[in-house]
Amino acid sequence: MFKLSEIKELIKLVDQTSLQELEIENEGSRLLIRKPNKTEQVVVTSVQSAAGVVAQQPAPQAVVQTSAAANIPAAEPPAAAQSNLHTIVSPMVGTFYEAPAPGAAPFVSKGSNVKETTIVCIIEAMKLMNEIEAEVKGQIVEVLVENGQLVEYGQPLFLVKPE
Repeated sequence: MFKLSEIKELIKLVDQTSLQELEIENEGSRLLIRKPNKTEQVVVTSVQSAAGVVAQQPAPQAVVQTSAAANIPAAEPPAAAQSNLHTIVSPMVGTFYEAPAPGAAPFVSKGSNVKETTIVCIIEAMKLMNEIEAEVKGQIVEVLVENGQLVEYGQPLFLVKPE
């Protein structure tokens, strides 16, 4: 696991260079520092740790997140949709793809009926394509993200009206 002081030092180094992205793996932890729009984002994942930490500095922002961070609250779906709808959330940080290939038809769209094992999207993480299943039988009410969008751990992707 990376120490907070090490992460801060790496953020400073990346901030002072022309590097746009830095990725380091160490003892089961993965550290990714990215500079989109002059803001740095840091994601640390660890299989053994179960706590999430958020640290901020005046210029760069650092977000430390673990893969087993069940105690980190996910972003809330729209208030009108919270009543009886199931939210399919992202199980990882990555890039959301609605179709199996560029130009192909989306796996699902608004109004599509799904079963528990229906593939609803792909999330690309570290050059691996991860198929995400619906987990519930019902109808897609809303798609909450756009194709090619970066998604966070626990971010809502779809709202499903269960049967």
